[in-house]
Amino acid sequence: MQTAASITLNSRLSTSPRARCQAHIRPVTFHAPDCVIYAQGERTRSLYQIEYGAVRIYRLLADGRRQIVAFHLVGETFGFEINETHSFYAEAMVNTGLTSVERPASGHLNDRLVGVALKAMVRAQEHLLVVGRQSSLEKIAVFLVDLADR
Repeated sequence: MQTAASITLNSRLSTSPRARCQAHIRPVTFHAPDCVIYAQGERTRSLYQIEYGAVRIYRLLADGRRQIVAFHLVGETFGFEINETHSFYAEAMVNTGLTSVERPASGHLNDRLVGVALKAMVRAQEHLLVVGRQSSLEKIAVFLVDLADR
């Protein structure tokens, strides 16, 4: 992973100084385009929030192709996993700044993170509906409308 520097910025993950301390939010890390943030199979240690830039989530297929499963933009949180290891790769698409929150050892998330996780789950469910029932052109249109809404 290429990390140029770290500085502390206010993150959207929490609003109060006390909440920030309790959540163990780390300083912003900078990632160059195409820099891997985490790899499939790596141990899950953190959740990530995008301060600026964009991230793609993908899986490498046996034939070497990438299957992109999600894009994350400014203000979005990613890295939620049910298992101890990541199921996908996360990679910066452009110069990207991330704050990370230590994954709780207990596995319990605070109320704010539960809300973020549920929102991500609903988006994934909606995405599955699009993939299963629409033509390629319709899928592209839905993708562009989704990007505009975000």
